[in-house]
Amino acid sequence: QVQLAESGGGSVQAGGSLRLSCAASGRTNSRRAMGWFRQAPGKEREFVARINWSGGLTYYADSVKGRFTISRDNVKNTVYLQMNSLKPDDAAVYYCAADPVGPAIFTTTWAYWGQGTQVTVSS
Repeated sequence: QVQLAESGGGSVQAGGSLRLSCAASGRTNSRRAMGWFRQAPGKEREFVARINWSGGLTYYADSVKGRFTISRDNVKNTVYLQMNSLKPDDAAVYYCAADPVGPAIFTTTWAYWGQGTQVTVSS
């Protein structure tokens, strides 16, 4: 089992930045791909970004490409999501996920989930 804990959410004005963190614990010795999703009120959870074990391969949703950066520190068992140029549409609960077994964009692909961290963006 793997436990994921997100942090770093908060309130920011449009155009601002936040960095989210996701700390993994438990069985962290496996080489796991990690990802971020988000869910706004009344909407389905949507894919944001994915990173492979080594950090050399990343993939982003078109809506965040060029503004968000996913990275990881395998020594700290932590994945990050740097979010710049935030827009009101980015406001959501952000979830960390681990161990995809299929296409990263589908929520059913991922084996492990965190509890989420709230991001609020004011205009």
